[in-house]
Amino acid sequence: MIRPRLRLAHYLLPHLILVALAGSVRADEYSEVTQLSRDGKFVEALAKADVFLSSKPRDAQMRLLKGLVQRDAGKGAEAISTFSRMTEDFPELPEPFVNLGVIYADQNQLDKARNAFEMALRTNPSYSAAHENLADVYGRLSGAAYNKALQLDVSNLAVVPKLALVRQIITLNPTKLTPAQLASLAKATPAPVQTPPAAPSAAVVAQAKPVPISEPAARPAREAPAPAQTQRVDTASAREVEQSVQAWAAAWSAKDMRAYFAAYSRDFDPAGKHSRSEWEEERRSRIEGKASISVKLSEMQAHVRGNNAVARFRQDYRANGISISSRKTLELVRQGDNWKIVREAVGG
Repeated sequence: MIRPRLRLAHYLLPHLILVALAGSVRADEYSEVTQLSRDGKFVEALAKADVFLSSKPRDAQMRLLKGLVQRDAGKGAEAISTFSRMTEDFPELPEPFVNLGVIYADQNQLDKARNAFEMALRTNPSYSAAHENLADVYGRLSGAAYNKALQLDVSNLAVVPKLALVRQIITLNPTKLTPAQLASLAKATPAPVQTPPAAPSAAVVAQAKPVPISEPAARPAREAPAPAQTQRVDTASAREVEQSVQAWAAAWSAKDMRAYFAAYSRDFDPAGKHSRSEWEEERRSRIEGKASISVKLSEMQAHVRGNNAVARFRQDYRANGISISSRKTLELVRQGDNWKIVREAVGG
């Protein structure tokens, strides 16, 4: 079966800024390693990467590039080792997990690939490449399962079209489709059936009385609050949301796990297939495992609609010698007198 080409992560996401212990880095050195690898000069590329890392061993971008060069040079085991160490040193970054998943998929270790992509999504639920790669791996797992079912029962004709469809999906290359083929695929997806509204009966039509355009609409039984009053209410709620988010960050910085978990709603759904208890266990291990943590928020914008709110801000995270600055979005709901987190995502 032809396998789809999974997407590697060549650079750290642009909204993440990592500060190396040894100071600032030069982008042209990244470019040189990348170009040497593209030219097939893998020995030279690895040598240059090693020289760079000898003075800046915690530079995440160069370590990422080194793993990619190793993979392209056919050194799969060494690349896995490089990316695995990165997941330990930089557990907040999704890119090492994504590249681990691609290598495992190359080796047909689909369960390991799936786990790696799911870990990437737990780190960043908005990572498009991780979602796409995970879907492709699920497609290959489905194809293998259907193929096994057909081998065990050749008379099961219902499996044949399913297997054919899965193979078609995972080998499809949209970049090579003609406009006519794309149009055909679009037509193959049935539009949702919309039931037209029932026609009014003759009696209803006869009773209907046109309302002149100049006639004012009937005043509701209860007047809506004046705009100024609504604005005051929204502003007060927005301040409450901002205070709740700042308290969440303070609990994180203090490693106060009770207050940290209390900031999340009972309806909070962790990314991936993990339960709430599994998510809490992992978060506790990551947070308490740090010698010190600093989480500072700035550029906060909170928008409230009824009992729902969205807070967007810049998050500056420091722990164990790394510094990460990113945009973050939290969705919250009002529960009693408190605002609780129901969803969090990088970006926004």
